Amino acid sequence: MALRTIRIAGDPVLTRKCREVKEMTPRLKELIDDMFETMYESSGVGLAAPQVGILKRICVIDTTGENPLVLINPVITEREGEQTGDEGCLSLPGKAAQVTRPMKVVVEALDRDMNPVVLTGEELLARAMCHEIDHLDGHMYTEFAEGPVHDVTYEDEDEEEEE
Repeated sequence: MALRTIRIAGDPVLTRKCREVKEMTPRLKELIDDMFETMYESSGVGLAAPQVGILKRICVIDTTGENPLVLINPVITEREGEQTGDEGCLSLPGKAAQVTRPMKVVVEALDRDMNPVVLTGEELLARAMCHEIDHLDGHMYTEFAEGPVHDVTYEDEDEEEEE
C-alpha cells in the first residue's frame, strides 16, 4: 500500500465525470487499498478516486473507523429527510461550509469483489455517501454550500489525549 497525493480544489480532474468500472483488476484493488491508507492518514471519512487523480467510479468511506466501505459504480436510489451541517473535504483542507443533505440514503453499488450490494446510510454516513458520489460526477460540496466557505481548525488528537 502507498499514500496517494490528494488533488486540491482547482485541479481539473475534480470537475470531470468518472468512468464506470467494468471489471476488478489487481491494479484497482491496489488503488482501493491506497485510497483507504490515504484517507486514514489524512483523518478523512471518505475519499473518491478522482481525489487521487483516477477517473473511475470508486469511493471508500469509513465514518466510524470500524466499518470500511468500498463503493464501485454507486447510485443513490432513495433519499429521505434532510440534515444541514458543516461539511469539509480532503480536497479543500482547512475549509468547511453549511450543506443540506438527506438524513438517510439507500445506495446500490458493487463491493470490492464486484458483488452487488445495497447499503443504507443515515446521518454522517448518508452525508459521506452523497459527498463521495458527487465527486464521481465532478462536483464538490462548495457547489451546494448555503453560505460562505469558512476556515476550520481541528485539534490534534495527541493534544486532546494529554489534557
